[in-house]
Amino acid sequence: MPRINLIVKGRVHGVGFRFFSSRTANSLGLKGIVRNLPNGCVEIIAEGPKPMLDKLLERIRDGPITARVDDVDCKWEEEKNEFSCFEIKF
Repeated sequence: MPRINLIVKGRVHGVGFRFFSSRTANSLGLKGIVRNLPNGCVEIIAEGPKPMLDKLLERIRDGPITARVDDVDCKWEEEKNEFSCFEIKF
């Protein structure tokens, strides 16, 4: 299974974006993490079936109503099996 690394740019801090991302990834059965970055972006690393990762990417591009997603940098990688669940990192 593949792995996707997303860097989400826009108004994504302080608007519930990590919670939205975690809830979405868990509903799709994905494993990984979401965390705020010091530069104001959000990083998401997720592993799972490609169709589910594609759905995650689509939903992240839309974002929650409280956020504004300006851009999503997307990098596909080989799965590393380093996650047992999907969680928010603080």
